Amino acid sequence: MSAEVLPPVLLVGCGKMGGALLQGWLERGLSRAVVVEPHKLSTEAFAHRPEVEVVPDAESIPSGFVAEAVVLAIKPQAAEAALPAYRPFARGGALFLSIMAGKTISVLDGLLDGAAVVRAMPNTPAAIGQGFTAACAGRRVSSAQKALADALLTATGEVAWVEAESLIDPVTAVSGGGPAYVFLLAELLEKAAAEQGVPPDLARRMARATVAGSGALLARSAEDAAVLRRNVTSPKGTTEQALAVLMAEHAWPDLIPRAIDAATRRSRELAG
Repeated sequence: MSAEVLPPVLLVGCGKMGGALLQGWLERGLSRAVVVEPHKLSTEAFAHRPEVEVVPDAESIPSGFVAEAVVLAIKPQAAEAALPAYRPFARGGALFLSIMAGKTISVLDGLLDGAAVVRAMPNTPAAIGQGFTAACAGRRVSSAQKALADALLTATGEVAWVEAESLIDPVTAVSGGGPAYVFLLAELLEKAAAEQGVPPDLARRMARATVAGSGALLARSAEDAAVLRRNVTSPKGTTEQALAVLMAEHAWPDLIPRAIDAATRRSRELAG
């Protein structure tokens, strides 16, 4: 599906991720979007766009508005209370694209009294068009609706489709939460540099540039991450000494899998 034919979209929730998606759609030529968002600060960036109409709640959606896709970008804890108001769109044949963590296709199908549901998990680099999204289509989703979901999601980066919905939970843990782990690394590098006497401004610049540059190198390289790591590690050098600490028993090789397991379990708990 080309950017020029993106149909009208109803976006429910315009926080950081909803806003990133909306920005991507507009850059690809979206003709119209109605956004349900009670907090005006969240939609200030789109106030000047004639294609965007913001309403505070579902009852304020313009009568006669027909959306081919309803994108659910609200907190999963709000789903039970909020979703029944959108059942008329399900009865009208709209695709429901959910980026809510934890809420399964069957749960959403029940809340909407039967709907074509795609469940997806993007991540925050979507804000700069560098996101990664894993998506799974429910049994009611047609090939045309899957293509529409793909067009909406690729507006913010790479998309991978999975057949097993159960994979969305570890994907949420790895790619959905992954930016936070990377930002934590930058935070800790900055702090450690400052503790070694590096001036704070330099410590901040160095940590951010190192993490960002390494990510860019990884993205452009055909080599495995392990190979790139070894390329930096000279025998008996400084990096080898640091890695001996990070890769020791009960350090990163143990903690990272435990962290991903904890996040995966929480994603399943959110399914309710």
